[in-house]
Formats: sequence, C-alpha cells, structure tokens
Amino acid sequence: MLDNHSTTEISKLGEFGLIKHLTQNIELKNPSTVKGVGDDAAIIDYGGAKMSVVSTDMLVEGVHFDLSYVPLKHLGYKAATVNFSDIFAMNATPKQLLVSIAISSKFSLDAIEEIYSGLLLACERYGVDLVGGDTTASKSGLVISCTIIGEAEKEKIVYRNGAKEKDLLCVTGDLGGAYMGLLMLEREKEVYKSDPKIQPDLEGNDYILERQLKPEARIDIIQMLADCGVVPTSMIDISDGLASELLHICTQSNVGAQLYEEKIPMDPMTFDRAREFSLDPTMCAMNGGEDFELLFTVDMKDYEKLQHNPDVTFIGHITAKEAGVNLVTRSNTEHPVTAQGWDALLGKDN
Repeated sequence: MLDNHSTTEISKLGEFGLIKHLTQNIELKNPSTVKGVGDDAAIIDYGGAKMSVVSTDMLVEGVHFDLSYVPLKHLGYKAATVNFSDIFAMNATPKQLLVSIAISSKFSLDAIEEIYSGLLLACERYGVDLVGGDTTASKSGLVISCTIIGEAEKEKIVYRNGAKEKDLLCVTGDLGGAYMGLLMLEREKEVYKSDPKIQPDLEGNDYILERQLKPEARIDIIQMLADCGVVPTSMIDISDGLASELLHICTQSNVGAQLYEEKIPMDPMTFDRAREFSLDPTMCAMNGGEDFELLFTVDMKDYEKLQHNPDVTFIGHITAKEAGVNLVTRSNTEHPVTAQGWDALLGKDN
C-alpha cells in the first residue's frame, strides 16, 4: 500500500539544512559535553587539564573524489588532513585518528596499502597517532570515514560564535586554488574520455593541482597564533567556500560583516586559470571550497601582532547584525554575500 504522506526531498534542504533539521531537538544530557553539534568539532570535558576535541569526516567515491585522476596515496593523505583542519579550526591540536573504510571488490590489497600509506604519511607529518577504525565491504565504491581526537586548554578553544562588532576579519593563505585544480582535472578527464590517445595536459599547474589533490592543514597558523599570544574571537576552516564559512560565523555570532573584494588573497595561477575558464576569480575564491585555510576574527588590539605575517590577510571587519553580510567590490559597490559553495549531499557546486 502506497504512503500518501507528503515528503520533502533532502536536496531541497541542502547539507546544512539537513544537519539543522536532524539535530534541532537534540538535548545534551552529560555534563562532560561542553559543545555538541554546530561547530567544526565537539568539545568534551572529562575534568583534566585539557579538553578533548572530536570531529569526523567522510569521503565517498563519486561524490568527494574521482579515482580516474586522484592517486590513492593522495586520497589517504587528504582524508586525514581535512580532519586535522577541523581540529585546528578550534585552535586545538590533533592527537589520535580512527579510520573506517568500506571497500568494493575492485580494490586490490596493493590499492588499500596505498591509501593507508597516505594516511600514515599525514599522521607522521602532523604528529598524530592512527589508533584504530573499522573495515567493511561496499557494493557502491570506496568510502573513507575518519574520526579525529584532539586536545586544547579550555581558555584557548575558539568557537564560531565569538565574533563581535569591530573585530578584524582574517584569512590564511590564498583562496580558490583547490577549485581551479578540480576544474583543470575535470577538463582533462573529459578530453581523455573523448579521445584516449590524448594525454592530459597538466604541465605548469602544479600549485592548483596540489591544492586539490594533497591539501595541507594549517598547523603552522595555530603555532604562530600561540607564539604571538593571539586567541581569535572566532574561527572556522574553509572547506565549503569563504562565503559559506563567513555566513556561519556571522549567523552563530549574531553579527554582520564587511568583506572587501580587493583584499581577498588569490594566487596568480588561480586568477589566470579562472580567466581561462571564463570565470570570475573572486567568485571562485568565495565559493570554490576545499582550500582548508582558516577564517578567523581577532580583536583590533591584536592587529599589530599579525599585520606583518605573510600568511595572514586582513579582508574586512565585523559589523552589527542589522548591517548584513556584504562584499564591497573593487568599484566600491556593496552586494549581500550568499553561499554557493560545495554541497556534500549533491556532490557538486550549487
């Protein structure tokens, strides 16, 4: 018998709408749960000198990666570093990693060893212990799920909801490179599919390809902030695009923001490749995603401590909520910031 009740398609909610819908009625019952859903990681307090910081991420074949151009070792490395990035976004240090993997029959032992070699390389690079996980069969391709456990002093943990009016808006590194790397790989894949005799032409694009295939998490920024004595008022990692992450901070902090287009850092290669694809470079930086840089806010008094750091760019400031979240263009016009970044449920850019 058919169920005549109306249904809502998940795609209409989007990733963040679905999370909000599923978690809106959750009640935290344990005193040890300091922070649950709603940030880059959960915070657990077991009464020791430091707090536990926990996050999880899943990579699914055909949604998050394409094995026609993603090397398995790079995939393992990326699966680990994207989890580490969530811990750094809380101003914490990753310590232990658990990896669960679902494998289809098309994968050989050698292939799985390649994935784990990438995982272990990332763990060695960031000083993290791989302490367990699970393996199971899959009928729909490869799935890698990682859970990362970190630690931090209570007073040093940074959430998304601490930004306040007049705080300075900062971003690390440069943006848009990972997205342009993805477009480059997808273009060459289509060329190859149309004529397998034509070899991929990727020469001269090493930077943007590495940004996509083997991203690094910003452990150096966490160390730098500690050395400078700076604790951001809010922070988030840029996995879904600058626009999306800025809106997260502003929504949870109940503030607005003024973002300046001319200040958004972009590598010359990213800019040039965007033009080659007839794309607006700024929109690639705003909505491309997977850069895994850090977006954070600091009190104005910390400006001098960071102003000469080449890895940090001041891109705007926090305003009252009523002012909205706006992008000031190079021509000095204002446009509301909207999120059009990567949607993990749909497996594509919106």
